Amino acid sequence: MSRNILWLASYPKSGNTWLRLFLFNYLFDPEKPAPINQAYRVGPSDAVATLYRKVAKGDVDLSVARTSLKLRNQVIRAHSSNGADVNFMKTHNSNMEAHGRRLIPPNLTRGAIYIIRNPFDMAVSFAHHYNSDMDDVAKAIGNPAHIVSPDPSVVHQFIGNWSDHVRSWTENASFDCHVLRYEDMADDPETAFGGALRFLGAPDEGEKLRKAIRFSNFDEAKKQEREFGFVERSLGSTKFFRSGRVGEGREVLPSSAIDRIISEHGDVMEKHGYL
Repeated sequence: MSRNILWLASYPKSGNTWLRLFLFNYLFDPEKPAPINQAYRVGPSDAVATLYRKVAKGDVDLSVARTSLKLRNQVIRAHSSNGADVNFMKTHNSNMEAHGRRLIPPNLTRGAIYIIRNPFDMAVSFAHHYNSDMDDVAKAIGNPAHIVSPDPSVVHQFIGNWSDHVRSWTENASFDCHVLRYEDMADDPETAFGGALRFLGAPDEGEKLRKAIRFSNFDEAKKQEREFGFVERSLGSTKFFRSGRVGEGREVLPSSAIDRIISEHGDVMEKHGYL
């Protein structure tokens, strides 16, 4: 089996959808902005329940974590078996074991792009996405057992502690991993997205790159969500593309949440330029 899975990995609400929309617009080079509801065409999420039901070939209770974990390698193998040199796959899972099973199998993995975002801003976006209290989110992202619970559309996602998640991909991976900061995507998109393309071995074509950046920018995504909705919006939120603004967390998080995040994640934040 070929090692052709290229993971598009991140903690939730860190810019994964933005990267996939950019890649869609760059690789397919459409005449108008690609539909946000077809972002899956770049690469499916490893949490999509229909993929697990497909490989199970029968009734299966995906509300049980051990059940989806037993099927996980089959799901990833099925995606890697189409003969392509590279197959993108989105994940919010940490690069770790869950119930004794590797979530990111090295024998199927070619590499990864890891999108990281200032946890202050991520926490605000996370709270709005899941309709949660910001102090509760600050506590949750420090929990090594933190999971995104399943629903009829997705299986369990083992995201754990934010710092551990970052380290699992950027320091402890057994494969090449390109780190892409959300803030650089916002402040200098040509350099940030151009670097991602070079990591992928894709040609960095100037005008095509700039067009893909325009077609996938936050305002375009918000416009499409207003007109057509977005399939990845959670049931607890009113919109998926809400703000996207760099620095919002420092302004709106309560001081208690800021203090907790610094206390628990300060070392990793400092390493990646957030303190």
